[in-house]
Amino acid sequence: MIQAILFDFGGVITTSPFDAFENYEREISLPLGAIRQINSTNPDSNAWAKFERNEVSKQEFMAAFEDEARSLGYTLRADRVLQCLETTIRPKMIHAIERLRLDYKIAILTNNLQENVEGSEKNMQSPTAHLSQVIDLVDEVIESSKVGVRKPEKAFYEKACKTIDVDPKGCVFLDDLGINLKPAREMGMKTIKVINEMQALIDLYEILG
Repeated sequence: MIQAILFDFGGVITTSPFDAFENYEREISLPLGAIRQINSTNPDSNAWAKFERNEVSKQEFMAAFEDEARSLGYTLRADRVLQCLETTIRPKMIHAIERLRLDYKIAILTNNLQENVEGSEKNMQSPTAHLSQVIDLVDEVIESSKVGVRKPEKAFYEKACKTIDVDPKGCVFLDDLGINLKPAREMGMKTIKVINEMQALIDLYEILG
């Protein structure tokens, strides 16, 4: 029996930053997918992973990320990449959470960048500002930068289940990255890969019956 629904944040509750990545790549004539390639090279120990675990400062991240880009033959600005994380809320997702919270535990599981919040109170497009808009609708928010582990590390999912006091087999997890869904599925969760808002909600309601 499903007891809890776990939502990734960026790319699930909000629009995906990947389109913004591609727009920046076009702007500076990089191959499409270059930024995602940087992020997926040494994914457990690269600058992005360390930043999401809050192991490095924003300045340290930017220097390391640009070095990693250069090692792959790319020249870019890390601060501009961080700007790509500015997204918009998906209203149908919010409406679904408002209904589902009456019957299920709801949690957000997010890999986030704690130091990428400067000026968020002024910039309502920032990831942190968006999170503040939905925090009262959910039971818990598990943030990589606060717990020191990140998706797809198994410890992140274990921490989430412990925090909301549910067995993994009683959870549905929605994420837009297959790599993040695999360990959740291996733990017994039902998983949904989010391609778009409507598809994700149809798949979710199908699982919930």
